[in-house]
Amino acid sequence: MKYVVIIGDGMCDYPIDELGGKTPLEYANIPNMDRIAKEGKCGLTNNVLDQYQPGSDVANMSIFGFNPAKYYTGRGPLEAGNIDVGPTSQKDLIFRCNTVTEKDGTLDDFNANHITTEEATVLLNDLNKYFKDKHPDFPGTFYPGVSYRHVFVYTCPDIQTAHENSDFPTAAPHDIVGEKIDDYTNWDTDFQKGIKNIMLESKDFLENHEVNKKRVEKGLKPANMVWLWSQGTVPTLDNFTDLYHKKAAVITGVDLLKGIANYGGLDVINVPGATAYFDTDYKAKGQYAIDNIPDYDIIFVHIEAPDEAGHAKNVEEKVKAIESIDKYILGPIWKYLDENYDEYKIAVLPDHPTPIPVGTHTRDDIPQAIYTKNGKADDVESYTEKNIAKGSLKKEPGYKLVSRLFNNEI
Repeated sequence: MKYVVIIGDGMCDYPIDELGGKTPLEYANIPNMDRIAKEGKCGLTNNVLDQYQPGSDVANMSIFGFNPAKYYTGRGPLEAGNIDVGPTSQKDLIFRCNTVTEKDGTLDDFNANHITTEEATVLLNDLNKYFKDKHPDFPGTFYPGVSYRHVFVYTCPDIQTAHENSDFPTAAPHDIVGEKIDDYTNWDTDFQKGIKNIMLESKDFLENHEVNKKRVEKGLKPANMVWLWSQGTVPTLDNFTDLYHKKAAVITGVDLLKGIANYGGLDVINVPGATAYFDTDYKAKGQYAIDNIPDYDIIFVHIEAPDEAGHAKNVEEKVKAIESIDKYILGPIWKYLDENYDEYKIAVLPDHPTPIPVGTHTRDDIPQAIYTKNGKADDVESYTEKNIAKGSLKKEPGYKLVSRLFNNEI
């Protein structure tokens, strides 16, 4: 039996006036997803347990079959799982770090107009030098990731300090665009105030950096500040193969998901042209999945573009991303499986909603559809938020999806 799970990040949505009151899923031309809904089993699920904020970290950890209540220690450490941060210990507090745009005391843009990886790398490398020169005993290091997504490793004086500060409240920058920074960094302890000072001092240096001067000249927003959030210590995940006795791989352009995979013993298949943005190479992702299906029991194919469109409130790009997933990823994979295997399952689902009207993640239930070759069908009309809810699948926590697939419960 072969299994493929296709994750359209943030794909589900709310009705949008620009689409005549339809959601992007209702509006998009997605014949393959519609066929899965009609010929497969459908139902709502939720990948985010109640105690967590609706983020891609918790949601995708769930989809990969890891219960966040057991394994989750913060988003920062998961990002670091695919960024070369060198040896770490339980004294290290690892933050997710965004290169953001600050303007008049507000968080103006959580990704600085999607700064390029090359620009961000120069900024963070120079910022490291600035802090080390000005504060010789500075205990932190910035590590560049992809585009605006990075990590910051802060070495605490002892393990107790790290664990005491692993869960003080930090805001996801994509949730507070346009908000006053002070409203979300009003922290109490000396340690927490020190983290805020690092963020503020970064602006003193980055504001006049040559990279940002050139960006402003081009009409782009400057990445003039770092934003530190979702900190934690290094997690310990069980090995996927030990848990499920299956060999698994992940295709994604996002360090966060690669990090989860690396910690959990899933192979990462790197695809040239997988940018984690609108311009990602959908065809290449589909083809790399097909090429690797013979070597794995299950492959997770993650596409970030719908989520980015939701955050940007870009209706056209969200519809385009959904249609591209259907045409260039789901369609070819399904054709290949049907021609080469007598037994297989395909699951299609988002990790969480990123509705365009709100521009950030919500904790609404998400639609999932699972097709089994020669399996039973719910005969749901199409793959939409409303129609999938009519399916027969019992709602279960998202982290049970993998075990339900392997146990032939769905």
